[in-house]
Amino acid sequence: MLGGLMLVVATIALLHAAYSTYEHLSHLKALGRPEGSLPNDIVFEAAAALVLAIVGATVRSPPLREVTWRSEMKRRALEEEEDPRMSFANFAQRAGIVPKAPISS
Repeated sequence: MLGGLMLVVATIALLHAAYSTYEHLSHLKALGRPEGSLPNDIVFEAAAALVLAIVGATVRSPPLREVTWRSEMKRRALEEEEDPRMSFANFAQRAGIVPKAPISS
């Protein structure tokens, strides 16, 4: 809940910073001075929105799981598979899946 709220606030702040940048550059163009740096408050708002989005995504993410061999074997029963290796260690021969193209002479 808190992480989602932080992401929404960060998105709104980032959109506001983008709109403020557009307005500032439009103002400079109307004055005939297209060069110029952004005001510090716009830069600060964009940086704060980025930090808030990172923290919100971190808070919202589920807890990390253990990825060791021991934790994988706790989840699997010996009767579940004949080969108790981890799922990413299984390799299959896939040569029979794709039919061979006829060779024309």
